[in-house]
Amino acid sequence: MIKTRKKVQEIISGDAIDYEVTVKGWVRTFRSNRFIALNDGSSVKSLQIVIDYEKTNPETLKGITTGAAVKIIGKVVASPGKGQNVEVHADEILVLGKSDANEYPLQPKKHSLDFLRDIAHLRFRTNTFGAIFRIRHSLAFAVHQFFNEKGFVYLHTPVITASDAEGAGEMFRVTTLDSYDVPKTEEGKIDFKQDFFGRSTNLTVSGQLEGELGALALGDIYTFGPTFRAENSNTTRHLSEFWMIEPEMAFYDLEDDMDLAEDMLKYLIDYVLKHNKDDLEFLEQRLLKEEKQLPQKDRSPMALLEKLQFCLENDFQRISYTEAIDVLMKSKPYKKKKFKYDVSWGVDLQSEHERYLVEKHFKKPVIITDYPKDIKAFYMKQNEDDKTVGAMDVLFPGIGEIIGGSQREEDLDKLQQRMKELDMPEKELAWYLDTRKFGSCPHAGYGLGFERLILFVTGMKNIRDVIPFPRTPKNAHF
Repeated sequence: MIKTRKKVQEIISGDAIDYEVTVKGWVRTFRSNRFIALNDGSSVKSLQIVIDYEKTNPETLKGITTGAAVKIIGKVVASPGKGQNVEVHADEILVLGKSDANEYPLQPKKHSLDFLRDIAHLRFRTNTFGAIFRIRHSLAFAVHQFFNEKGFVYLHTPVITASDAEGAGEMFRVTTLDSYDVPKTEEGKIDFKQDFFGRSTNLTVSGQLEGELGALALGDIYTFGPTFRAENSNTTRHLSEFWMIEPEMAFYDLEDDMDLAEDMLKYLIDYVLKHNKDDLEFLEQRLLKEEKQLPQKDRSPMALLEKLQFCLENDFQRISYTEAIDVLMKSKPYKKKKFKYDVSWGVDLQSEHERYLVEKHFKKPVIITDYPKDIKAFYMKQNEDDKTVGAMDVLFPGIGEIIGGSQREEDLDKLQQRMKELDMPEKELAWYLDTRKFGSCPHAGYGLGFERLILFVTGMKNIRDVIPFPRTPKNAHF
């Protein structure tokens, strides 16, 4: 029965010995017909099982191969081996699921990340991905715990929507219309009235606008769910399906928004440092080995754990967009024309600019505020200078932008004027504008790309390696 089973993490994290135990897991290695390295996914570390070769059924021995699922009943004893306090001396061994040693792709050797992406259905079984997805779990749990402790309401915003919160236009259409016989209007356009929802609908790019509706009644809410972008970007930083954390808070101004974002990031980092120490230490060593092959200038300035601790111990630097542009234009890379993208007031900062500010100039996380309104979304609070908006981006080392947020424009007249400037149809967003007609108030919010946070915490370089089943252009396996 499952209740009699102990998990590997529980056994190896304690120092209790001389007790009977039942363990179940998968064979990582089987050495000398005597030592099984057993892993059940609960820890990056494996439990050593010692078997008596002479007393074990030969057919059972044949079944103990890398990848096989086994059940072991035995006794926990002190281990004389290095790197482990305890081991299990097996009395009974049952092979629950065989694994053909000649066909199993995860042999006990180093595999490239490219190779593991091709077999994403099996990569969870490696130490690297086991560590990554345990950390992902911890971060997700900590997100809910953080907001719950602050009295936020968890709001489920729709995955299918008729609005485009970002105004990006890069959305996945949702339809039941026959693609071979699409109904048309008299004008020759697609007749969405015959579609399932009676109108054009898409997968959401953000739950923000719906989140604002909740905040302007419930006070403080947050969403945490999948979002979708039909952006044809095959890079290490983009996914077509990813997860977003989006809090929206009534009666918050921009300063409050920044305070919450910094508090949340520090809370999440602190949580994994306390609960995923073994996983982080393993990933740190992996990163150090990987970066030994790189030139010194391309290596991380800090080890993984040091970097995470550094973020906890330092206040984030807060500067305006105008100040950031000034720093960049005075920098050596700008003067020596080493930036790939232009720097001037009014441009949207690129990752290379953001990382320079964080990694080279301030050498700590940075929050940039008050961006030009022409490069930001329609709903952002318009500043008195009529040139900038009350926006804020949080920048992290190695990542660049990790959070984007703003104080939202609560003034109906100003919001409508901005929508006219951008040629946005008011009729389609009438439900959103109603919140500015009836009891409007200052409010703010932000969005955190969950996978970018995991990249930062794990030290991984490719965003496809921190989501279980990556969705990217020309790739929708499983």
